[in-house]
Amino acid sequence: MSTDHTSGARPEHTGRAGSDVPDPAVDAGYPDAPARVGFFTDTSVCIGCKACEVACKEWNAVPEDGLSLTGMSYDNTQGLGASTWRHVAFIEQQKPVSSGPPAPEGRTQLPLAAGTGTQETAAEPGSMRWLMSSDVCKHCTHAACLDVCPTGSLFRTEFGTVVVQEDVCNGCGYCVPACPYGVIEQRPEDGRAFKCTMCYDRLGAGQEPACAKACPTESIQFGPLEELRERAALRVEQLHASGVPEARLYGHDPDDGVGGDGAFFLLLDDPEVYGLPPAPVVTTRDLPAMWRHAGAAALSLLAAAGAAHALPALFRRMPGRLGKGIR
Repeated sequence: MSTDHTSGARPEHTGRAGSDVPDPAVDAGYPDAPARVGFFTDTSVCIGCKACEVACKEWNAVPEDGLSLTGMSYDNTQGLGASTWRHVAFIEQQKPVSSGPPAPEGRTQLPLAAGTGTQETAAEPGSMRWLMSSDVCKHCTHAACLDVCPTGSLFRTEFGTVVVQEDVCNGCGYCVPACPYGVIEQRPEDGRAFKCTMCYDRLGAGQEPACAKACPTESIQFGPLEELRERAALRVEQLHASGVPEARLYGHDPDDGVGGDGAFFLLLDDPEVYGLPPAPVVTTRDLPAMWRHAGAAALSLLAAAGAAHALPALFRRMPGRLGKGIR
């Protein structure tokens, strides 16, 4: 059985604040929306080739974001941002392991050099393994970035994904702190926000996103979200049966703090190791209740102001009685 690391209080809304519609695309106004699609990233077969990063940049014309190594292993970007829509993390661990995870059924494990990927040829003290993972925008069911956008630049597509319209964005930056994953970012040149679109233009043409198309090991899998969740659960069972008990899913649960992610992951360690929050919660979860409390407070203030205005007039009309009461 998989271990869920995104448990948290379920938001009251589903597609947006105050909504009870379970399908975010239907909630966004697409009554005949196709099946929701997403990404399943199996980090156990990621080899860190960065083909997904390159394909994303080439297809979406994402600008170069630094070619110098950061000192964080073979990482030159460190995280997602306005000019990094796909980020391959390299996590080095001093953790001896005898062999890497088995390949999914029907596929052959690609040969890996000693000490790379999640394989290790010797279980000697001090040996090292690399955990590799291609991170991306989660395309949350409860998208706080979309909730707070004042211009409509962020919108929900018919595929259930969340996209930024760069020509509508006014650079207010409200979406940046709203994201519980720290995905979306503003470019310093003009302040506009950018993030992964899940190749919305390719989806409309019946094609899969460029990153999934380019992945040589099928670590990044694209398809109907429900189908991916079933496939991921079977993969975790396979890994557990093969002696990899630390395998777990992240972001797959519709009952978690963001209503489930449109891009979820199979991890081989705690989410924090990969730079992911252990229990993300949509930051706009309490907005409906906050507005109700604010409205109640405003009515109380109006009532108090009315009483403060009326009482002096009442006292002026009753001078004799007040005087007798005082004596």
